[in-house]
Amino acid sequence: MSSPSSAPGQPAATADAIEVPKNIRWVLLGIMLALLLSMLDGLIVGTAMPTVVADLGGLDHMSWVVTGYTLATACSTPVWGKLGDLFNRKTMFLASIVMFLIASVLCGLAPSMSWLIVFRILQGLGAGGMGAGAFALIGALLPPRERGRYQGMVAAVMAIGQLGGPLVGGFVTGHLGWRWAFYINVPVGLICIAWCWIMLRVPGNKRQGKVTLDWWGITFLTGAISAFIMTATWAGSTYAWGSWQIVSLAVVAVGLLAAFITTERRVAEPLMPLRIYSGHRNFPLSAVLLTVTGVALFGATLYLPLYQQVVQSASASNSGLLLLPMMIATLITSNIAGKVMTATGRYKIFPVLGSVFLVIGMGLLSTMGPDTSRFATSAYMAIVGAGTGFTLQMSSTIAQNAVDLRDIGSASAVTNLFRNLGGSLGIAVFASLFTGAVSAGGEAPGEGSSAGAGHLSAAARTDYIADVAHATHLIFLTGALIALTALAASLFIKEVPLRGKPGSAPASAKPQSAPAT
Repeated sequence: MSSPSSAPGQPAATADAIEVPKNIRWVLLGIMLALLLSMLDGLIVGTAMPTVVADLGGLDHMSWVVTGYTLATACSTPVWGKLGDLFNRKTMFLASIVMFLIASVLCGLAPSMSWLIVFRILQGLGAGGMGAGAFALIGALLPPRERGRYQGMVAAVMAIGQLGGPLVGGFVTGHLGWRWAFYINVPVGLICIAWCWIMLRVPGNKRQGKVTLDWWGITFLTGAISAFIMTATWAGSTYAWGSWQIVSLAVVAVGLLAAFITTERRVAEPLMPLRIYSGHRNFPLSAVLLTVTGVALFGATLYLPLYQQVVQSASASNSGLLLLPMMIATLITSNIAGKVMTATGRYKIFPVLGSVFLVIGMGLLSTMGPDTSRFATSAYMAIVGAGTGFTLQMSSTIAQNAVDLRDIGSASAVTNLFRNLGGSLGIAVFASLFTGAVSAGGEAPGEGSSAGAGHLSAAARTDYIADVAHATHLIFLTGALIALTALAASLFIKEVPLRGKPGSAPASAKPQSAPAT
């Protein structure tokens, strides 16, 4: 397929040849279903873990049921993205779903905590391909100018995934048992596979000639991500921030990252082509936005329910519903931004506006104390939700618009990776702040709930509530300062024209007879 030439410093224009299918919403529904499954399983296990531990034991290794999944997802995301670019995006996407479903069955059959962790790692490998594949397929099916029309679908899936994980996990575990939290993936996943097999048609993207995988790049990047996430997970909880274990892991992560960058400069088919960073400044700036938004999103979803349960005496059983104001605001603003972007082709204002909302919202959340009303908390959450809605999906679109279509899989995987790394970093930093603030209250991190503090005396409980309120202040004040980084990055976004135009592909770039699969 020939591609029109692009001006120096501008994104390549090969994606202009994308022709939007007439039944695109039905096609996207199957892709979104897979994305929802991968997101739900990252959160569904949390509410099931007490029952899992009671059945299998292994309390000391419980955290690895979640950490193993997250680590495998992050490490496999760029690999799946590159495989989709090299071979066939639809095939790789379906293969990742099959792996995810097989691992889900094995998780449900796990005879011990050790085997459950192993199967969760396998499940995370599949989830990495589902997330990377979903966004790469959206990029291959929709030119950036058209993507705003369907941005609300992605935002809705992400909101449902964040909110629905704990709710579904609690419901299924309570009525069917914890193993069904994994078995339930099978019928939904099979529907997704059948749906995409029939409905999904993607222009063939298999590279011609001999294709070699960047095995050294995969090894170095996997090691760097693993070391980074273990550093973020263990620092401040298992080991002190300045301990030799954490310092050593950080040094290993930096060393492996340097080796990865050196490798990528030399190989013919790099895992993560450095040209996606150097081709246009919008891509690295979008990566910063996604990282910071990940910090805000994961931090808010983890510690806001904790604050409301402990300080505002909300019911722990409905903790997921406490996030509704934030999720609704995210959905509304994402739809608004998408529609305006599609109609006008303008988009820089939205990451700027979103970053401002994030700074203000996180700053307001940092002012909460024992006397803050639930209404005020909900209003502050809605402001943060508006910030993520204006920023999250728009940043992904800006990043994909900054690269050539041949690198859309790698670019999509990288954006997913930075969002997940931002979440891991945010959780680690916030957990350390929380632990330091409540240590005088006598509660270990994670026990801070209305039930967990119920055994304390009245005076001790008052002190504990004050400690949690102070921890919340520190967490969201730090979040507001981090959000200033996103604001600075958004101001340097260059508003280059979006590829494609509303309604159809450009007449000068009619798709040629590329094979479809």
